[in-house]
Amino acid sequence: MNQLPIILALGTTQTLAWASSYYLPAILADPIARDLGISSTWIFTAFSASLVISALIGPRVGRQIDLVGGRSVLSLSNLVLAAGLALLGFTSSIPMLVIAWLLLGVGMGAGLYDAAFAALGRIYGDAARRSITGITLLAGFASTVGWPLSAWGLETIGWRNTCFAWAAAHILIGLPLNLLMLPAVKGAKAAVAAAVKPHIPIDRTMIVLAFVFAAAWTVTGAMAAHLPRIMEAAGATTAQAVFAGALIGPAQVAARIFEAGFLSRYHPLVSTRLACITHPIGAAILGLAGGGAASVFALFHGSGNGILTIARGTLPLAVFGPENYGYRLGIIGAPARMAQAAAPLLFGLLIEVMGARVLLVSSALSISALLALFLLRKDRRGCQLRRESTAS
Repeated sequence: MNQLPIILALGTTQTLAWASSYYLPAILADPIARDLGISSTWIFTAFSASLVISALIGPRVGRQIDLVGGRSVLSLSNLVLAAGLALLGFTSSIPMLVIAWLLLGVGMGAGLYDAAFAALGRIYGDAARRSITGITLLAGFASTVGWPLSAWGLETIGWRNTCFAWAAAHILIGLPLNLLMLPAVKGAKAAVAAAVKPHIPIDRTMIVLAFVFAAAWTVTGAMAAHLPRIMEAAGATTAQAVFAGALIGPAQVAARIFEAGFLSRYHPLVSTRLACITHPIGAAILGLAGGGAASVFALFHGSGNGILTIARGTLPLAVFGPENYGYRLGIIGAPARMAQAAAPLLFGLLIEVMGARVLLVSSALSISALLALFLLRKDRRGCQLRRESTAS
């Protein structure tokens, strides 16, 4: 099956999904708060709750995709995200705000990377690595596209109509692409009727992978929220800090191109280990050279983050194979989403006490993830032995 049309379709729908959900508060939180007469803390609290919801439903979403494929699940996510955005546009009170973000949390759980990776694993099995890399390469521009569009909408039509416009995009663009471009799975109804919840042992490999991605996504969530602030604490000027933040996206995309080319010939464990060491290297350079090296830190951090996003899909596939891949991905990814939700608050408190030395904490998390990766093996023999033991 030709992968390019599906890569282009899912890359587009993932860009839309990320831009209109995860990246939305950065632009709209303050104007929403001002209009409702509340603190922007309410918006970010509701947003964090939505990430927790997406983590909780992740295993169930993955299991459903294992059974029926990604077409129906990802299409449903467009409808749920559109409903959440529409409700957000109509919001006039804190309860409505919270319900809107909880809906968006369900949509994110069913429509962001983990669900897309599971869909590709269901279609291509072991050969899904190329397509996973492809959609992350395209969706790496989600903030580059989403932030300017949301800002432009805010200036021209207001935040409410901007929410409505994003909702319309899900119905007019995302839904048709997911419905028309993702293949239907033959015998899906029979598979659901005969389905028995699989027994996925939470063994050492599962725990290690969950820890690795939770540690990595804690760093990702913290840097996404606080990178300019940390750079200024390290001695960078405001202009240098803003420029460093702008380099994250290009660094992610460049690293994903490198992964798709050179690193694709190696086991995903190699690229994951490489990705875990880039943040500490950047932090060390920043510590030695001072705030003037903020851009260098951003390039190292962004490149590692770009590869880690791919590894979140490719490493579990390489270790466990395509059987129950979506369900495993949901279980492994749940702690990472929880950590990502908590990281901005936790690191915000740490920055008040530690300043730029908070990079010691983030570097320690990255190094702990790297060390944990050395507990994993590159082959699947251990997994096969476990399956044979269970069958007997």
